[in-house]
Amino acid sequence: MPAARGEFEEHGERRERQGGTAGRDGKDGGDRGQAGIPELEELTVRDVLGGLPALVALVYGPDHRVAYVNDAYEDAFGLREPGTTAADSCPELIELGLMPLMDQVLRSGKPRTVKSRKVQTATSGALHASANGGPTVARDGSYTVTCTPVDTGGSGGVLIFAADVTDHAEAAERLRASERRLRETAVALQRSLLPQELEQPDDLRVAATYQPGGTDAAVGGDWYDVITLGAGRTALVIGDVMGRGVRAAAVMGQLRTAVRAYARLDLPPHEVLQLLDGLAAEIDPSQIATCVYAVHDPNEGRLVYASAGHLPILVRAEDGTVARAADPTGPPLGTGGWIHTSGSIELAPGSTAVLYTDGLVERRSEDIDEGVASLERALAGAKGAPQVVCDRLIRAMGVTAEHDDDVAVLVLQHPARTGQAAELFHNAALDLLGGIEAAPRARAFASGVLSSWRFPVELRDLGVLATSELVANSLQHGTPPMRLRLRRTDRRLIIEVTDGDDHLPLRRHAEPADEAGRGISIVATIASSWGSRRTPGGGKAVWCEFALPH
Repeated sequence: MPAARGEFEEHGERRERQGGTAGRDGKDGGDRGQAGIPELEELTVRDVLGGLPALVALVYGPDHRVAYVNDAYEDAFGLREPGTTAADSCPELIELGLMPLMDQVLRSGKPRTVKSRKVQTATSGALHASANGGPTVARDGSYTVTCTPVDTGGSGGVLIFAADVTDHAEAAERLRASERRLRETAVALQRSLLPQELEQPDDLRVAATYQPGGTDAAVGGDWYDVITLGAGRTALVIGDVMGRGVRAAAVMGQLRTAVRAYARLDLPPHEVLQLLDGLAAEIDPSQIATCVYAVHDPNEGRLVYASAGHLPILVRAEDGTVARAADPTGPPLGTGGWIHTSGSIELAPGSTAVLYTDGLVERRSEDIDEGVASLERALAGAKGAPQVVCDRLIRAMGVTAEHDDDVAVLVLQHPARTGQAAELFHNAALDLLGGIEAAPRARAFASGVLSSWRFPVELRDLGVLATSELVANSLQHGTPPMRLRLRRTDRRLIIEVTDGDDHLPLRRHAEPADEAGRGISIVATIASSWGSRRTPGGGKAVWCEFALPH
């Protein structure tokens, strides 16, 4: 270290030539020395570096030969022979990945720093035990290392200064592990609250995908569901609870459960959202959620929907053109003070509809409308089964495992059936006119239709009986206009009667002496399921289903 000490001496001489070393109190350096305060010139570089708790090493020349290591360095890695190359005697520098960095510092003459690098070290007690023939106990240490160029007298050198940050690194790792556990808990909760298996309606093909955000993104509250309502109708819902973590997932679970309960009431979409709006405010006023609830009726060929601040449904027609549903029909759930309304969009045979959350289309670098437009272009070319469409849209929108937000996508298709497949799906309807004579006409119509559909005699007779009871109930308690509708799918027979009165029938126990009141009970007994709902514009529909034999 003579050259380094010479630098300090030369610096001291320069200060003396410039007129001494005046202190803050105006006294010169001689006075400070007399007061017992040491002069910097009195300290050697070895004195300074040797007492530092940080690890210090000095190497020189292009092959980085060892000139000096301080006591802290020896305690961590052992003695290092001066004059040996770092590549031969300092494996820790290789493990820290410092050799290329030292070359760069030597060439550029500029210092470089690397943060929190791990290397295996040993305590001084372990080193002494090893020197005396005992075992060496190693541990992992983390260091932030700065390599600084120095002039070593004729050849360049590098001063290596390593600060022990093991405690900070371990604390950071514990924090990361805790965050990973919390994230895994939130992901597990989120997945457990989503449908484990989607219901598959007779008339639609449905698939969904949920992908949590990457490790740097906390799990959100994206969710979806498919609910069969009876009479061939299907409810589809997708939503997004604002916020992250377990709390958002828990709120999502409560909303999804509530949607399933409200759906069983077979209410119009806007009434379902009206109920959800009040519930969301009660669950947590600070949590805002968006949601779209849609109902598909195979007899109408449309999606009737209500949207609470959610992104628009996209529908791809069979020819590849994409239509976008109208703007949201109301603000997000939990805001209150808004009367929601329903809208509709055509879903003809051969069409594909996509419901999605903002994680699929929202990017920090662009407006969300641009993201929706990109999704429209991707959907225009996305063909195949619903799950294939899901996967293609995820890829087309650049969603990866490290995406910064969670994503939910729900795809439904209304297949265009031809040939033998089309023979499994039929519709027939009859307007019920003329008062009480409508009942025998309805029975004759049902018998003829069910015979033409080649149903077994037993199922045909049950269908005619159910038709008779539903029509009789409508004639007695309903008002015109009245209509009978029969529908066959590949799995069930559906019988539905509509009329202009909006009072829903209830199943009740009829006394032996009662002459009426048994119709709905008979239907409930012979059918697989039955139900009723109010229809848009007033009136009601009462229906029942029979499962077809396999």
